[in-house]
Amino acid sequence: MIFASDNWAGAIPAVLDAVAAIGREGPAAAYGNDSTTARLEARLAELFEHEVAVLLVTTGTAANALAIAALAPPWGAVLAHEEAHLAIDECGAPEFFAGTRTLRLPGQRGKLDAEGLAARLAEIPRGLHHGELSVLSLTSPNEYGLVYAPGELAALCDVAKAHRLAVHLDGARFGNAVARLGCTPAEATWKAGVDVLSFGGTKGGCLMAEAIVAFDPALKEKLAFLRKRSGQLVSKQRLISAQFEAWLTDDRWLSAAAHANAMADRLATAIAAAPRARLAWRPQANEVFAFMTAAEAERLQAAGARFYDWSVAALGPEDRPEPGEKLWRFVTSFATTEMEVAAFAKLLRG
Repeated sequence: MIFASDNWAGAIPAVLDAVAAIGREGPAAAYGNDSTTARLEARLAELFEHEVAVLLVTTGTAANALAIAALAPPWGAVLAHEEAHLAIDECGAPEFFAGTRTLRLPGQRGKLDAEGLAARLAEIPRGLHHGELSVLSLTSPNEYGLVYAPGELAALCDVAKAHRLAVHLDGARFGNAVARLGCTPAEATWKAGVDVLSFGGTKGGCLMAEAIVAFDPALKEKLAFLRKRSGQLVSKQRLISAQFEAWLTDDRWLSAAAHANAMADRLATAIAAAPRARLAWRPQANEVFAFMTAAEAERLQAAGARFYDWSVAALGPEDRPEPGEKLWRFVTSFATTEMEVAAFAKLLRG
């Protein structure tokens, strides 16, 4: 009953097979000058219905940090939700590689809204002493498992562009968002106004593969230098490209995400029916949040369930835990089974 994180899951068999097959093919050009990487770049352009610059890295932290560095000058400022991974869980990597500072904005359940963003932008001091407002970074699904619909995303991007901010989307679980929304990858990104996407493959079934997808191809050279300088240019790049290519083939990325989302729905239903737990809100991707006491959580964990407690900093008054309760996060993955969820549901019933 592993619901700690989708990072705990292994890799999709087809991804492993693709890496093994590339490894047996013999020598090929290094540093991304190989046919596998070229095919992947063409596939991503097709997927997003747009000419793109694609640079693969091995971690989501690198993808986010280098994306910000490509969009903002060292004296720039980045706006992000106060609970965003980029703001609190990257150990200062965006600031280190970009030289920027991050301004943290409030928003209920981890989401920003266009009206609130516009009001905040009107209040932030400008000028030489404050740095240049440069990037709005959004996350979908966010830290509370919620997604931005294309209309919500477009409204935020419109506000950002009116203030001459570029828009970055942290899509560590981008597949889960697209699978839930039922929209196209283009509608969830550049058609709404996103400039650069951190397209996560690792959580969705790759070994270690993240793609920086820039919808302005002119950013490719700048990103290439940033990737090299950060130690993220992998000499045997084809082994990273092969993961992403196999993951995208036959829409495995979407079917894996849809399965994880479906397991999250089942888990949410089980929690909602439990006598000693409360479902916080219905999941929109593959993260489920529940309120329960520490004693109840310890009982479940002692029986083999794995999950974490979570911050309540971004919750509104109606979302707050009752006295004695804490907020807990459960994450499903492509590898989560119906039997696993059923076993946990039985455990919840006591």
